[in-house]
Amino acid sequence: MTRKTKNKLESGLFTDLYQLTMAHGYWHAGIAERTACFHLFFRSNPFCGGYSVACGLQQALEHLDGLEFTGADIEYLARQTGSDGEPLFRSVFLGWLQALEFQLDIDAIPEGTVVFPGEPLVRVVGPIAQCQLIETALLNIINFQTLIATKASRVCGAAQGDPVIEFGLRRAQGPDGGLSASRAAYIGGCVGTSNTLAGRIHGIPVGGTHAHSWVMAFDSEVESFEAYAAAMPGNCTFLVDTYDTLKGVRNACEVGARLRELGSEMVGIRIDSGDLAWFSIRAREILDANGFPDAVIVASNELDEHLIVSLKDQGAAIDVWGVGTKLATAFDQPALGGVYKLAAIQGPDKEWEPRIKVSEQTVKATTPGLLGARRYLRDSVPVGDMVYDVRTPPPTATTMIDPADPTRHKAFPPDAEVIDLLEPVMRDGAVVGDPPSIVDIRDRAFAQVASLDPGHTRFLNPHTYPVGLAESVNDQRTSLILKARAASQ
Repeated sequence: MTRKTKNKLESGLFTDLYQLTMAHGYWHAGIAERTACFHLFFRSNPFCGGYSVACGLQQALEHLDGLEFTGADIEYLARQTGSDGEPLFRSVFLGWLQALEFQLDIDAIPEGTVVFPGEPLVRVVGPIAQCQLIETALLNIINFQTLIATKASRVCGAAQGDPVIEFGLRRAQGPDGGLSASRAAYIGGCVGTSNTLAGRIHGIPVGGTHAHSWVMAFDSEVESFEAYAAAMPGNCTFLVDTYDTLKGVRNACEVGARLRELGSEMVGIRIDSGDLAWFSIRAREILDANGFPDAVIVASNELDEHLIVSLKDQGAAIDVWGVGTKLATAFDQPALGGVYKLAAIQGPDKEWEPRIKVSEQTVKATTPGLLGARRYLRDSVPVGDMVYDVRTPPPTATTMIDPADPTRHKAFPPDAEVIDLLEPVMRDGAVVGDPPSIVDIRDRAFAQVASLDPGHTRFLNPHTYPVGLAESVNDQRTSLILKARAASQ
């Protein structure tokens, strides 16, 4: 029997090479232990939407908890060479890397929270080399799951309370992409998944019917339905569009009647092709006329939020939506585009020194400081988020400034309800507290999306949710931008 290898996600090598070359550089320069602050954030909501749903934090923490570079990892790195053919890393550095114990402090916005561009989802403070080494993993996990949870939230919103089942494993981006997508889709609002491994690992309800191949394996459609009913009398949802959809519905009713005589009840039918609105309406008529008013109609076939809205507008008689490819792959936008940037570093005197990236593109200029995010609510409805420096929290009554247009200000009264969004999740390399259940995260996502003004959740030209900078943060950012530009002239 071969010995099982260590999971690739538990390895320090789950990173990009340049994180390791920078760590080597910090070590060589003698600043690897200098304390720094990085933030993970994104610059625009996906799918041209008005909000996003934070997701992936728990799995990111699971990766970081006890993270190490194993002997096999070090042996691999020792074999790497530079363009000169010489070893890429010094052996003394590799010894330092193998002995490394991560000592990071991390604060983050809880999973299931609605989040917006420009605010920190995660703040990482610790030795700069350690902060650098975890960048890729954090972005990989949180970017993808936030993207899928947001897509699922939109799809479930379009379904208007109808159950949505995620069917995307066979078209997902590899095995881990499939598992991560199933988890994020459930958090975003799906009631279950077809992915049985995700069901076991994450505790997600699983569901499914049968494929066209089942029907085609028998001499007739009726025979296939009867065989399925005999095998699965308590779970009969018949796929009816292999040959003739409406005849398939009638055949399902015929077998359903015999199943009822034996003491079981047909759950429903599934339609996977054709004009879903027209066929579902006709199917509903046939089911009702044959005594199956409670039989559900499941629809699948390249569904997304826009097609679901259209089918709803056409009066489709669909009860359950099976959404696969366009959900699990975030078909219309395959990446969130989150970034991870240095915002401050401690000097030799332990005083924090702000750092800023000044780009040729104004939108890519970063915000310096040790940042937090504060949400303001009016009658429990979020009305704006302020990015501030946690070392100098703003007063309750305050004004925030639009970083894209400093002439635009938004004031908050002293009696406004205030929530600080980032919470401690890791201290000195150890995870803080017990992780919430996936059901609790999902409930949070539902409540958070429901709390938004409808203008922010509409699909077409959603209203922009205001995210601004505290006045002191804006002043420091402006000063550093002007200083950097003056120095470059």
